[in-house]
Amino acid sequence: MADIAETSTARRASSTDANARVPGSGAAVMPLAGVSVAQWRALSERAAEPNGYYLPEWELAVNASARGRADAAALGAWRDPSHLIGLVPVISMWRAYKIPLPALVSADPYGTLCTPLLDADMAEEAVTSILRRARRAGAHALIFRATSLDGPAMKAFTDVLRRGRMQPLVLQSHVRACLDATGNADDVLREALGTKKLKELRRQRNRLAEHGAVHFEVARTPAETATAIETFLKLEASGWKGQRGTALGQDEGDAAFIRRAVAALAGTAQCEIVTLRAGETPVASAIVLHHHDRAFYFKLGVDERFAKYSPGVQLTLDLTRHLCADPDISTVDSTASPDHPMINPIWRGRLAIGDVLIPLRRNDPVVSLIRGALGLRGAIREPARRIVHFIRARQEKS
Repeated sequence: MADIAETSTARRASSTDANARVPGSGAAVMPLAGVSVAQWRALSERAAEPNGYYLPEWELAVNASARGRADAAALGAWRDPSHLIGLVPVISMWRAYKIPLPALVSADPYGTLCTPLLDADMAEEAVTSILRRARRAGAHALIFRATSLDGPAMKAFTDVLRRGRMQPLVLQSHVRACLDATGNADDVLREALGTKKLKELRRQRNRLAEHGAVHFEVARTPAETATAIETFLKLEASGWKGQRGTALGQDEGDAAFIRRAVAALAGTAQCEIVTLRAGETPVASAIVLHHHDRAFYFKLGVDERFAKYSPGVQLTLDLTRHLCADPDISTVDSTASPDHPMINPIWRGRLAIGDVLIPLRRNDPVVSLIRGALGLRGAIREPARRIVHFIRARQEKS
């Protein structure tokens, strides 16, 4: 059963590999690396809803070498062979969940957002084509993990399904922190934290300054980010992530992915690395992606020797001021876990995120099997997951 679930889609895709670069040939899915980068880039510029983690420069770097995330397929929609209007990187349900059932699941782009890219002017046409190609690939359902629930992408899927007398099913949902970057940063921080907490943070910053003048740096160009990414990797590996073995720099494939992605996105002005220093010593660093009017706070690394000065919080305060001052940014997605102890008190906006099951046929009993299997898996894993998240949240609070 596992082999059937894992290879059925791959077999269908491989049978059309010779035509994979010609979308009009009728291929249901194709290797993600076979998608035209120029077409993908053009689609990202027209996307109805931003997703920095499905930009081609980012996702192709993930797909090339990131640990456990390589070799995804592309479920796309083309208006004609030269005009890509929709794209979802996907993997089999077996690979995603070790469940041997015929569904395609959004590929993990290392960031916690899998909202599909849909052409803003042809969103429903793109959805219709994506659903048709998924059925042709042998799938009975699509599962979008960590997807924006209230944006135009999910609305397009809902509207198309409704016409077929179907509806998406939200498997699980939560809200996570985001920043309304259209306001005055000082007002935003004062309203979120209050004068007493801000006073305490200023006191900590003054204590940090005893180690050298505190300053906030922004690396934007490929040359600047090439240096800054090494600082970030060193900081991340120096803390609890390094102890747990999950820091990006600890795996050769992960390190290659992030270096490649940062360099490529810096070249299109869609990535910044921000660093807080005390004198010449970096105490915190973070990677931020940009897509349209939205920024995405990817990862944070801190020097835990300075933990009593809250370096992660101090960096986030400066980042808040930096992004609020950027007229091109209206919203910042924390891409953090729900109830994150560091970011939630600072960024008080909330985004609804969830895992969504998209049925491909009306009254399909296989969809009920897929839903039940996912429910059982969740019931088994949830207690352990809560314990792990609690421990990690306590470690991340800085």
